[in-house]
Amino acid sequence: YFTVWSALGVVIFPLGVLLADAELRLPALARLVPVATGAVILLAGAMQLTEWKARHLAWDRDAAARTRAMSGDSGTAWRHGLCLGVHCSYCCAGLTATYVALGVMDLRVMAVVTAAIMAERVAPAGARVARAIGGVGIVAGMLLIARAVGSG
Repeated sequence: YFTVWSALGVVIFPLGVLLADAELRLPALARLVPVATGAVILLAGAMQLTEWKARHLAWDRDAAARTRAMSGDSGTAWRHGLCLGVHCSYCCAGLTATYVALGVMDLRVMAVVTAAIMAERVAPAGARVARAIGGVGIVAGMLLIARAVGSG
């Protein structure tokens, strides 16, 4: 599980550094960032409404039950951890994109995204919570795009 998330971080971090560097060097790109941020949030919200998201969320929510039925050897644990990490990273793709787009060093963003992930995982109606989060993301993305276009 940790290996999957670490690998994802190893890929995302350098991309973010390259984009930030390009944004500083290219003023035209810097002007597009607010619209691109809104587009990422909008798409991440839309992703929350998909059957694909619902499937991965259901898999994650049922992981504890599957774990109890497994043998305790290290190979099984390793394979299960990798599988859980992949499903979890897929399930969290939209919210992770939101987190990256809005700023990974912003504690408020971190708290909101963490609360959203936790709510869809533990709430009795997790799929409904995920869809509500998606609706909020779509509206927020549209507002960010409108604000960026209006100020530009």
